[in-house]
Amino acid sequence: MIRYSLQCRNDHHFEEWFSNSADYDAQAEAGTLTCPECGDHGVAKAIMAPSIGKSAAAPTPACPVSGCGGGGGCRFAEAG
Repeated sequence: MIRYSLQCRNDHHFEEWFSNSADYDAQAEAGTLTCPECGDHGVAKAIMAPSIGKSAAAPTPACPVSGCGGGGGCRFAEAG
């Protein structure tokens, strides 16, 4: 399934789900897409931002040079 943000000629914005991009193309070409607000059949894809998931948090750096305390195998503490 794919979700598209759509817009009619009257500047109404709405979203629709399609089986795939070819399904959208077929419906757009046939003129069967309809604005739910005004019934306009002049519907096209609107600009939309991609949905990007959050990545995992970056690991915490080992330890700073000052105030290290030497725990956790810090290479700075071992050098001193």
